[in-house]
Order: sequence, then structure tokens, then C-alpha cells
Amino acid sequence: MSQSDDPDADARNTLRLIGPDPANWVPDRAGIDHNVTIVGGGQTGCALAFALRRAGIGKVTVLEAAANEQRAGIWLNAARMNLLRTPKALPGPELGIPAFSFQAWYEARHGQDAYAAIDRIDRLDWALYLSWYKRFLNISPRYQTSLIRIEPVDDHFRLHLRTPDGTAVETTRKIILATGFAGSGGKFIPDVLTDNLPPSLYAHTEDAIDFAELAGKTVGVVGAAAAAFDAAGVALEHGAAAVHLFARRDTIAAVPITRSRGFPGAYDNFHQLPDSDRWHQAFRFRRAGSTPTTDAIERTVKFPNFHLHLSAPWNNATVNGGVETTINGTVYHFDYVIAGTGYSGNVAARPELRDFGDKILTWHDRYTPPPAEQDEMLACHPYLGAGHELLEKTQDTAPFLRDIHIQNPSGFVSFGLPIGDVPSMKRDIPVIVGRISADLFRADLDTLRHRMTSDVAADFTDALYRSAVRP
Repeated sequence: MSQSDDPDADARNTLRLIGPDPANWVPDRAGIDHNVTIVGGGQTGCALAFALRRAGIGKVTVLEAAANEQRAGIWLNAARMNLLRTPKALPGPELGIPAFSFQAWYEARHGQDAYAAIDRIDRLDWALYLSWYKRFLNISPRYQTSLIRIEPVDDHFRLHLRTPDGTAVETTRKIILATGFAGSGGKFIPDVLTDNLPPSLYAHTEDAIDFAELAGKTVGVVGAAAAAFDAAGVALEHGAAAVHLFARRDTIAAVPITRSRGFPGAYDNFHQLPDSDRWHQAFRFRRAGSTPTTDAIERTVKFPNFHLHLSAPWNNATVNGGVETTINGTVYHFDYVIAGTGYSGNVAARPELRDFGDKILTWHDRYTPPPAEQDEMLACHPYLGAGHELLEKTQDTAPFLRDIHIQNPSGFVSFGLPIGDVPSMKRDIPVIVGRISADLFRADLDTLRHRMTSDVAADFTDALYRSAVRP
């Protein structure tokens, strides 16, 4: 296919061929505003909205706290890599429809040869593709709409929202938390920073950072995964006088340990593994460490004012005309510190779940690992059901939890991936939509049974064939 004067022609024809969206089959209920509320209007939330629509589930709303499309998701904000970390051919938001894929979108604009020439996807191209995806498929997140509190009520939830018009309360039967890393439990920043430094002197890689303000300054970066190297690279590119990156390990993690279980059998059936196997896989990943990409490292080491410190954990920090720390006997002074230290998986700590966070079943409640595999951070991850639903810690104390589905990285231990990213879409979105469809169908079976057995008008009368009838 060559570059077309109408780059959307194939996608538009595919939309015609797959036919109109099924009509909403879910019966209305008095006092219910939404059948499903998706929290998060990034790539995952929008792909879920499309999948639910194709399943005939109507009255779906997508909430997005960001001010507009440019601020939603990570790709134009917290993500600072030049190239996506995932392979370019991974199935993603297209949900099995090739004409809606990144490859089809890119080739329609630049040609097949241009796509073949790229190794991985440029981050800004990916952001443009997602913008097209939303617009082309008519998916409209409600920007500037934040979920403040989830209140369980009988067989539904009250959602307490902050909107452009003030606070509001809406009702929903199902919730999907497609809230990315930040919504999986929150940013993890070491106590050595939060306990000893004012917020003006440090930031997490998730935060909006004015890198132009770091020009001519000395910057410390804590952590050695991809986000840490990306932040260091951006600081150097903006003219930082020096950047020092500190890794706890004696080498940079270089083995993508999860690749050994990336084959379809393990990928598709991971949730069927015994708890001991799932825990061991999560612990194995934690022990090996999260690997930065080759280009993220190359981006930094080409600068002579980049300094990498191995076996250099931070265990002290003070304010002394900036930030001062002593590591392995050497005193360092920084104008600013960036924590590339990841996220918590403790979804129960999220403020919107405060009414019932203590009732959520976690891996700590469900599984006791052997002494050599103890890990507090993994233990706080929610123990999810097969449909990515939250489960109750004590039976019959919070049955409503099964109506809250998780599609963010807090499902890592349960499903073997930081779910909510591109690699998880092909497997997990159909699972979640299938479970929601089944739950709504069972809950409304009395009404739907009547519909399934209701009278249907005949297509024809016996006059159509009477002349051919023989005695």
C-alpha cells in the first residue's frame, strides 16, 4: 500500500465492513446513569470503551482528570523516552482489527517502506496515532472530570466527581480503573527524600518537571530503570551542568526476565497458574530488576557530564544550599533531585477507594511466600479474580468489589504483566469486557429472559407457499 491522498480510506472501509455498532442490549434501571464507568481516558480506557461498544454495552462513560487530550495519558507528559519500549508489532488498541492498528495508520501516511525502516515506534508518533484513534472511532473522554470517591450503594455505586461545573454525583453499575501507573497505588518516592527534603527540591518522574529550569544546575537521579535514564537524558539535553544517576545494584539490570514467559501459552494462561508460580514470577522480576532500553542508556552516556554511580543507594539527605548526601563516603551536592523509583501497587491506598480499601483482598492475605521470596511491595498488590475484578478479604463483607475491575499495573502479580500497557491489551480487554457482559446479563436475566421469549412477528404468511401445497 502506498501513501494515500486519503489516509483514512482503508480504516473507513473497514468500519463499513464490520458494520454498525450493536444496539445497547442492557436494560435501563431507574436511577442509574451509567452501565460502565471507565476511569482514565488514555490508551487503555479508550480501547475498553470501543470494545464495550462493540459488545453492545451502552451507557458507558470515560472519565479523565486531565484538562484536555494533550494532558491525558503519559505520552506527552510523564513519558520522556524517544522511542516506545515495546516492539512495534505488538497488538494494541486495534483489538484485532488491523485497519485500526498503528502499523496501518503509519503506513497510510508514510508508506510501507517507512514502517519497515523503524525499529520501534517514536513516542510522538504514538501520541498522534492515539489521538487519531479516539477521533476516528468517536471516543470522547470527559476531560477535567476527576473521581474523588466511590461509594457503594445496594447494587451500584455513587461516584463523587469534580467537574468543570463543580462537584457532582453520578451512579454506575460497573467501574473499570484504567488509571495507569499513577492510579495503581501512587508514586513511590523513598523516605530519604520525603522525610528530609522540601518538595521544591525533588520530583518523581511522574511529575511535571520544568527541565529548562535545570539548565546549568547539578541534578541527582535516584533509580536506574528506564524512566530514570529518560529523565537524566532530558536534563542533559536541556543543558544541566552535570547529572549523577545512582543505582542500588552493582550493575544496570540488562536481562528482560519476563521475556522467557512471553510465549502465547504462558501469556494467555498466566492467571491459571498456582499462586506459588505467579508469586515466583513476580519475585523473579523484582530480583532481576526493570531494564532500561539500550537507547535510553545511550542517550545519557554520550554526555561527558553524565556520571553513573553503581552500588550507591541513598540513605541520607539534608538541605544545605540545595541537597546534600553522603554515599559510600563521598559528599555530593545537588540543586535538584529526580526520583525514578517507580510506583506502589497498593491500589487499596488510593483515595477514591477509601471507603472500603481495607476490605480488598491482597496477595499478603492470600499467599505466604517462602522466606527467600518475601517482598512487602508485591504483597500489597490486589489479588484479582479472573475478570480482573477486586475480591473481598472476608467473604460477604464487600460483595460489591467484584464490580470494580482493574486494568492498571497493580494487577502485575495476578496477571504477570504491568497490565494497562500495550502488551496486556490483546489478552485482557476481551476478558474484562466478557466478564462485564456476563455479569450484566445475569443481573438482568429476568428482563432479558422475557425479551428472549417474547413474540416475534412472522416473516411471511402461508399465502407465500399455498399454491405449491398438494393434497
